[in-house]
Amino acid sequence: MIVRHAQSVVADLLGRFPVVALVGPRQVGKTTLARALVAGRPDVVYLDLERPSDAARLADPELYLTRVADRLVVLDEVQAAPDLFPVLRALVDLDRRPGRYLLLGSAAPALLQRSAESLAGRIIYHELTPFTWPEVAHRLDQESHWFRGGFPDALLAPDEAGSTLWREAFLRSLVERDLPLMGLESPPLLLHRFLTMLAHRQGALWNASDLGASLGLSGRVVARYRDYLEGAFLVRCLPPFHVNGGKRLVKAAKVYHRDSGLLHSLLQIASADALHGHPILGASFEGYVVEQVCSTLNRAGQVAFYRTHGGAEVDLVIHDGVRARAVIEVKYASDPRPTRGFHEARADLGDPPAWVVHPGEGRWPLAKGVEVMGVAEFLATRPDLP
Repeated sequence: MIVRHAQSVVADLLGRFPVVALVGPRQVGKTTLARALVAGRPDVVYLDLERPSDAARLADPELYLTRVADRLVVLDEVQAAPDLFPVLRALVDLDRRPGRYLLLGSAAPALLQRSAESLAGRIIYHELTPFTWPEVAHRLDQESHWFRGGFPDALLAPDEAGSTLWREAFLRSLVERDLPLMGLESPPLLLHRFLTMLAHRQGALWNASDLGASLGLSGRVVARYRDYLEGAFLVRCLPPFHVNGGKRLVKAAKVYHRDSGLLHSLLQIASADALHGHPILGASFEGYVVEQVCSTLNRAGQVAFYRTHGGAEVDLVIHDGVRARAVIEVKYASDPRPTRGFHEARADLGDPPAWVVHPGEGRWPLAKGVEVMGVAEFLATRPDLP
């Protein structure tokens, strides 16, 4: 059994805030975690708002929720009932006790906006990501985690065929049902083409005009597609980090598919061996490391990349909003020494501690403040990251 660290985090947040929202992509394990969290508690009401019988209880939400005001109310798939948020705000304002509501949602942009407006100052969000490497290191090898991705049913499938079938079914459901339910109305084939084109551009700079021209759509429309995927926790837009150095900086974001297993399915890569012969190999590894680091950072840590038009570049900058606290360069190579551009970028950023992450094993100092580490050890130990 895999016990998720998020369970203790959510329990702590319920002791501090009236409303806690556990958000993340579909099928990531939000319901499983919530049921484990409240198992055995008699003071819990659990409603799945995609079940008609549960949704019917909230025909008059104020009346029903007032009747169960002395219990923890868990509202699963809360994006199905966005009109609940003003009611929750009013009830919380009458009673600010912590631990009143636990909301679970495969959050769409509209859901986040509605809840932020209605429950500002009363709610805290916790994102549940697919399994990270430290959570499953005792169960399987790191390369399997990279290839299959972190969605529980894909990662823990009994064989490669089962993992592949699950990921393909997830992608079909995503374009045919989930994204349209979130408000992204578009032909499923077009959405799948968009996802596939992003996969071929893993870690590339965002260029709405180029993508739009390839799909026969305007840049504004493809930007809206990207926003929905980001809101559904499927795509990460990594912003550029700006410093006052007088240099010409790249201003476009870098875009990644967050789950490496879905990335490989979109590219029809059937096995880890096939991945090693595919042109996406380096970009897939970079995206995997970036996502693993981002998924395990403390709340205060912010992430970006740094690139100048002169060639100075580093893959990941961890910062506090003002200055760089650490930088990470990802190198899929047997000789992981970074280029001159990495050292120039680090100097631009004030020489923060730096790590070069590679696919092998072992660690050694490369220069003052710079250490090379194998990916498995780096992700398992998170050395001195903010």
